[in-house]
Amino acid sequence: MDVTPWPAALDAAWTAGRDAAPSPEPMGLAEADGRVLAEALVTRADLPTFPTSSVDGWAVRGAGPWRVTGHVLAGSEPPPLTADGECMQIATGAMVPEGTTAIVRTEHSSTTDDGRVTGTPRDKQEWREPGEEAAAGEDLVPAGVTVTPGLIGLAASCGWDTLPVRPAPRAQVAVFGDELLSTGLPGAGRVRDALGPQVPGWLRRLGAAVDSPAVGPGVDTLEAHVHTISAALDKGADLVCTTGGTMRGPVDHLHPALAELGAAYVVNAVSVRPGFPMLLATVPAPGGRTALLAGLPGNPQSAVVALMSLVAPAIAGWLGRPRPDLDAFGRVRLGAPIGGRGQDTHLALVRRDPDGAVYPLPHAGSAMLRGLARAVGFAVVAPGTDAAAGDEVPLVPLPLLPEEVP
Repeated sequence: MDVTPWPAALDAAWTAGRDAAPSPEPMGLAEADGRVLAEALVTRADLPTFPTSSVDGWAVRGAGPWRVTGHVLAGSEPPPLTADGECMQIATGAMVPEGTTAIVRTEHSSTTDDGRVTGTPRDKQEWREPGEEAAAGEDLVPAGVTVTPGLIGLAASCGWDTLPVRPAPRAQVAVFGDELLSTGLPGAGRVRDALGPQVPGWLRRLGAAVDSPAVGPGVDTLEAHVHTISAALDKGADLVCTTGGTMRGPVDHLHPALAELGAAYVVNAVSVRPGFPMLLATVPAPGGRTALLAGLPGNPQSAVVALMSLVAPAIAGWLGRPRPDLDAFGRVRLGAPIGGRGQDTHLALVRRDPDGAVYPLPHAGSAMLRGLARAVGFAVVAPGTDAAAGDEVPLVPLPLLPEEVP
């Protein structure tokens, strides 16, 4: 069995996601919210496109008092001021008439008995020049950024009606294990399925579209594996995440199923603890598509390590987000030592204290979930090393919303 070093596994998964992704699709602005921008957002015109009044007042030419020649509201194109001593009433957001030398604010002006306007303009210019915010053709937002309401507003102001976005991969979770219960209390040799309920939530936070709940628990047979995976692909899944069966024991049927489905391994086991027997493969799918299959170990924490090690970078590659780089992970200061795991990378669950340091969590065995429920992510301890208190190490953050951070 070829075992891939953990950093190389991240890179291979990202590349597989990028290569399997379909072409970007144009989407209406409102519908693009939450998708990933496939191309840089470029303004189609100067912003603003024309000189635009910042205040309500009077557009004046030359010295006052000024004779009123009309008014200009937002949305109209005014005639020019042709001579000194002329002015035009102007609204905020309106186009500044050609020939304007200053704008006098309404609150700084008065009207004489003969209807002329007097007042003192401020030293600061009271209108925005064309291109003040951005010049036509300027890159405003790079590709790979998640579309937000603010970005949608910016795109509209640039003149776009649609945005080129990456379609989210459609994901399906398939749980296998004769020992698993989907409801009720564990006992009599059987345990509750803890992955079917949680993995869809992680996938959504990573950017996948999960249209249906996890399938299973399914029985540990080759036929069940082939049937379940094939059914997910037939329904349009771009990413199938299976749980359990990633080793090659007597009831581990994932590898034979992949062979029967014509899959090709991207990564088959990773030099990381926990989570060593994870895998990622490409699978032929209906319509000439290439789908991804991530084999998550059956132990819950190992499965989440596999999600962050293989599935997260694969989704990032699919969506056009940056290639994962160990140096790009945020670094954290350890408040306590964390031992290494020999020649494997150690991903250690950690919590963050108010002092900003992170601390290893108890109850962090590969089959345990108590530590995971309190964690902000995994501290990375390099192969062949131990980490001491005070050391700064990379942190692989869990995809938690701000309000969810413990």
